[in-house]
Order: sequence, then C-alpha cells, then structure tokens
Amino acid sequence: MATAVGCSPTFPGFESRPPLMLKMKKVYLIHGWGGNSSSESWFKWLKEELRKKKYKVTAFDMPNTDNPKIEAWVGYLRKKINDVNEETYFIGHSIGCQTILRFLEKLHKHKKIGGCIFVAGWFDLINQEPEEIKIAHPWTNTKIDFIRILDHCNNFLAIFSDNDPYVHLDEVKKFRKNLGAKIIVKHGEGHFNETEKIPEILEFF
Repeated sequence: MATAVGCSPTFPGFESRPPLMLKMKKVYLIHGWGGNSSSESWFKWLKEELRKKKYKVTAFDMPNTDNPKIEAWVGYLRKKINDVNEETYFIGHSIGCQTILRFLEKLHKHKKIGGCIFVAGWFDLINQEPEEIKIAHPWTNTKIDFIRILDHCNNFLAIFSDNDPYVHLDEVKKFRKNLGAKIIVKHGEGHFNETEKIPEILEFF
C-alpha cells in the first residue's frame, strides 16, 4: 500500500508514535559577592536573550550575600536544583563561579551537565580590605577536587577583563590548567559590574 509523503499509514497494527521531543536547556545564573539576581546590568540582557531561545533560565538570590559562606551557598544550590543533565548549564559571576564548582564537586558520581561559563571567576583575590580577606579566606584556602568536577563537565568558558581590580590575570592560567577552560580576556570591563552585554556567552551555546 502506498503512503503519501508526510502522511501516517493507516494499515492494521500500525501504532502512531508521538513526535520526538527535544529537552529544554536549563540555565542557572549565580551572582557574585554582595550581588543579587538582578544586580549586574548584563544579567537582565542575558536572561532576555536566553529566554528568546526558549531556554529555561533561573537566577537565584543567594543567602547572606554580603558574607557568603561555602556551606550556605552550595547548600542553597543543592536544595534548589533537583536534577541536572546534559542540557543543564551554569553561569557564574565572581564568587558565583566558585559556588558552581563546589556544587559540581558534590554531585552524584557520573552525573553530566552541558557546560559552565565563568565571568570574573577566581581562586585568589587581590586588593581586598582586612574584613574582606577574612570572608574570602575559606573560599581561597579550601581545596577543590577538580577530578570530581571534570567527571561531571568538560565544557568550560572563563571570561576575564584586563583591568579587573579584584581578579589578577594570573587566574587565567588556573582556569586553563585545572579545568581546560576556553579563555576570553576582554578589554576594560573591570569586574563586569557595569557591563551591559557579554555576547560571547550566547556564542557558547
């Protein structure tokens, strides 16, 4: 029996199948120290652009943002994010980048995600006041298990600025060495607090 192109056959025993549904990309945005889910200008732009692509975007307001603690921030993500898969992506700013890494470090073995984008990420900081050094100390001195992280993800983009007052360009080498991250160094964006757009983020997906 001939069947017209694009039509479903109707012979006995044939069971029609539903169309293949593509999984929606989920993107989690983690702000930095002292910030919130809308504190940086590029957050609003990014959320709008990703939603145009029909991605599900969640931007968290992290707890006690002026005195961020590893356990509280990672615990918050573990509470809010029920499951991850290869359509799951994370975007972090500043201390939010470390939070993502420490969250991945605690994931169940062999769970895979799609990728991570780090903006002004760091393992060490410069130009800090004494009280800031005290708050940052656990973040700069508590080791991260990169082997565990690489079990969950091998797709990283790290974006830096050549005049960041808090993040030295030495951090570039650490993200490249520890994560194999693709590196972009932008000119004159500081700590990306006043940045309106970061088009390179969209090119990552």
